[in-house]
Parts: sequence; structure tokens; C-alpha cells
Amino acid sequence: MKRNAYNDLISWKNSVKRKPLVLQGARQVGKTYLVKEFGKREYKNLYYLNFEQDPNLSNLFEPSLNPEIIINNISLYIGVKIIAEDTLLFFDEIQIAPRVLTSLKYFQEQAPDFHIIAAGSFLGVSIGNESSFPVGKVNFLTLYPMSFTEYLTEVGEDLFIESLGSLEIITPFPEGIHNKMLSHLKLYLFLGGMPEVINDYSQNKNIVSVRSIQTDILNAYEKDFSKYTDKNQAIKTSDFWNSIPNQLARENKKFKYKDIKKTARSIMYEQTIEWLRKAGLVHLAYNVETPKIPLSGYADFSKFKVYMHDVGLLAAKLNISSDQIVMPDALFRDFNGAFIENFIAQELASTGKNQLFYWTSRSDAEIDFLLESNQNIFPLEVKSGTSRNTKSLQSYASKNNPDKIFRTSPRNLIQSGNFVNIPLYAIELLKRLV
Repeated sequence: MKRNAYNDLISWKNSVKRKPLVLQGARQVGKTYLVKEFGKREYKNLYYLNFEQDPNLSNLFEPSLNPEIIINNISLYIGVKIIAEDTLLFFDEIQIAPRVLTSLKYFQEQAPDFHIIAAGSFLGVSIGNESSFPVGKVNFLTLYPMSFTEYLTEVGEDLFIESLGSLEIITPFPEGIHNKMLSHLKLYLFLGGMPEVINDYSQNKNIVSVRSIQTDILNAYEKDFSKYTDKNQAIKTSDFWNSIPNQLARENKKFKYKDIKKTARSIMYEQTIEWLRKAGLVHLAYNVETPKIPLSGYADFSKFKVYMHDVGLLAAKLNISSDQIVMPDALFRDFNGAFIENFIAQELASTGKNQLFYWTSRSDAEIDFLLESNQNIFPLEVKSGTSRNTKSLQSYASKNNPDKIFRTSPRNLIQSGNFVNIPLYAIELLKRLV
């Protein structure tokens, strides 16, 4: 499976400022597969050490954090002399081995010739709790579920992706292509971007099998809540996590603690929200009433929306049936556009926007996302239907006078003055247009 992050790994390998790489991301987004493929293709030697599968590996780092001693210990353990030249060391599931994480500092300082990638499903959580984390001594990369364009690559739509990359004039796509891409999008909204799900469907075309995999992933997450937090925190994390689909299904998607339970308060769930965010399982969008740069300086962090990291898992939690894939507008219309807004949040996050923002005015106008780029702020309204109504966008524009205003919807690509409608399936264009 082709992942956009592969090119990031190539850049890391060739960088003169290369440091040990810490690869973060939620469980089962494909970190292990990606690094193994990268190691096999780009290096003569790949040594894979999984600290969850083999607890004895952690002991190799106990006597000393001196890289020479560690490499010697690993060589003795696997029975192969490890050299730095044309070699990738892959330390996987290191969230359970804190000293391995700490050792990256000494590899960077004392053995920079070694190419090392460290990965883990809960590294964001571990890093937040680890006092000896090698600050400034590592590079970071986050892997997300497969984006829609990565999905299109997997199903053989490379030519369409190339056309997006070379598009010079904003003009509608031919109707046949438009409808074809909308059909792909509806299927993606059901499947989501978890690699195992997409791979299974591409091979078997079996929706029942896909839903079973999604359910297994969701069950594994629930078990992780208990594994990586104490009992009380695990219960709160589960309650918060399970409330997200219903929160998104409301017309007003601003998160309300009382929808978890009537007695819920923000102070009870602050740790839960941060844990889920660091674990890569949720994306947060914060409210902004005064859109000025930097948006983070004007955001109200007490008002936010919560999105799941994968729209397919959202479909599974809402128990969406497969017949809605072939219905003309069902997945777009149902649950107040929950899938569409979650899809766009997921796509924005995959481009590196780790903080999302939305705008509200006192006159009840709302813009779903604000995009900060090159000292400019652009509004993006998300529509699940084909309505031409741009009332909120015009309200924002009259108050803030942006260079461009954007809407993404099932409608075709079109530009009128400073207004651009981007088809949902072509949201990749947004990076170029801003």
C-alpha cells in the first residue's frame, strides 16, 4: 500500500540534519508496515525489534545507555553483527520500554551514523509522562489513517490524483468523473482509512468482513483504555469516547459534557481529552470569535468540537448499514452531516494541521473550519448537501474581508469571484488554493 509518509521517510534518510526518528500515530494506522517496507526497499539491512512481542529486548538497554554497548548487546542477542552502514534499526512498540526512548538521545550524540526509527501506538501519551524524553535529539513524524487520496491510489485512480496536482484553471469536472468520484467518496466514508480495512475490501469486496475488522479495532481500543490508564480513568475515557458519535450527530456539534452524563463537568474529563488526543484517536476544533493570527492566541479552548480520527470507525460506531453506500445522498445527509464534517477534519489533520479551529458569531453564523496560511486566514464551510446557501460565509466575509472564501460540498468545482466550491472528493486542492 502506497503511503504519502513514505516520501517523508525518504527525506529523513537523506537529510544532513537527520536524527533518530520517532514515528507516532494511533494503533493500527500502519506504522509497522510502512517502516518495514521502507527498510526493505531503501536499506541493505533492516533489524526489527518489537519490545511488546519480546520483553527480553528491554533488558539489552538496562546495563548502559552507551550506543556501542547497546549495539553489541543487540548483535549478541540476534546473532548478527550490526554495522551502521546501509542499515536501519527499527524499534517498535517502545511505549513500554522508556529506556529505549531515552537511549535515542545518546545515539544522536554519540552514534549519529546509525539510522534509527522508533515507533509506538501510545508514544504521545508516553512522551507526555516521560521526564527523560530526549528533547531536541529526535525528529518526529505522525502517521494518520489513509487519506482519501491514498485510498484513490489503492483503487487505481492515480490519473485523477495527478490531474488534481496539475490543475491550473478552476473549472467543473466532467459530470461522469464527478459522479464517479462521489461514489468513491461514499464508499470511503463507510470504509474509512484504516489500512487493514482498505486492504481487505480491495481484495475481497466483502462489506461484512470490513465491518468485522472495524469492530475488532474498536474493541482493541477499548481494551487499550484499561491497559494504559487506571480503572477510574479508563471508565471516563470509554464514556467520553462512546459519546462522540452522538455528539457529532447533533445539529450543533459543539461538545457538551452533559451528553456523557448529566453530572459531567469539564474538570472531570480534561485528562481524558488530552489522553485521547495524544493517543491519536481524536481531533479537536476550538472556537474562535475573533479570527486573528495566530488563531491559537484567540481561541476559546473551553469550547470545542471532537472528531474521531477515522470516519469509517465512526460509521461502525453508528452502525451505518452498507445499503447507504448506494443510496444517492444517504451518507451525506444522515446524522446532520456528521460523516462529512468528520471526514474534512480527518483530511485537514492528515496534512499536518494538528490544531483545528471554527468560527462563530453572536448572530448564530458559524464557519466549520478556519485555515491559517502565510499570515492569512481563510474560512471553510462544510456542506453535506447541494444547497447553494452561503449565508454564514458571507457573514464572515463581511466582517473579516478574507482574500478567498471556501465551501466544500457534493457540488462540482466552481469559482465565482473570491468564492470557491471544492468538491468533497477534491479537498486535496485546498492546500494549493490557500
